Amino acid sequence: MSHLPQRLKATAKPKPWGVFNTEPWYPNPQGSNEEAIGEIWFEASDSVPLLVKLLFTSDNLSVQVHPDDEYALKHHGCAGKTEMWHVLRAEPHARIALGLKHAVTEEELREACQSGGIKEMLHWVPARAGDTFFTPARTIHAIGGGIVLCEVQQLSDITYRLYDWDRPDRELHLDHGIRVSHRHPHQHRQHPPELLAACDYFRTELLEVIGSVRCASPAKNTIYVALEGKGTIAGMEFRQGEAWEVPAHAEPFEIRGESRFLITRVP
Repeated sequence: MSHLPQRLKATAKPKPWGVFNTEPWYPNPQGSNEEAIGEIWFEASDSVPLLVKLLFTSDNLSVQVHPDDEYALKHHGCAGKTEMWHVLRAEPHARIALGLKHAVTEEELREACQSGGIKEMLHWVPARAGDTFFTPARTIHAIGGGIVLCEVQQLSDITYRLYDWDRPDRELHLDHGIRVSHRHPHQHRQHPPELLAACDYFRTELLEVIGSVRCASPAKNTIYVALEGKGTIAGMEFRQGEAWEVPAHAEPFEIRGESRFLITRVP
């Protein structure tokens, strides 16, 4: 990899709950996509064991849960999945579910997933632009419709669906999902405004650029996601919705313009 920041390849993923117009984050003149786009994946190097995405939702995503490292390694031979979401845009009544309103037994959770009663068990909270939600492995969760967000997660795609709003032909994974789920309310973590999330898997911060900012050489490969604005990074033009990887021990560089970046790396 070059010792300069590198623009990452962006791949669009169609989803049944996606949208047709992904502007201004992903080029899509006049909503010309033939399929509803739900996710944009950024392909980082092997030096960054993280997956960074943009999500666009027109409807509720499935109610789901992810295993931790121990369970995922035992049953799937891979890492678990802890993740975070930073909301970029939200419609007035947009919401996100994290954890349950009250503790339940395994039997109660299974019956609620099968009957649809889990909708009433979930702890729903409003989602507004600028909000950040941290979702450790084993946390039952759902993202509602009308949201654009940036997600940072462990490099794993193990998802157990518990309920999917009666969509046809969508498999549920109740045995695994109920076994790994925390069946109680979620404990929200508070961080300083500029520090979005800090855990064993990633540290994610915000960077505001007005004019120019000089960025130090990172100790580890670091991903910069342009959430807003445009300008130059190390002399190369960037636009809103792009992600860049800065290699470890790269030369210090400047970002110029008016923009806001999400910056994430492995601790």
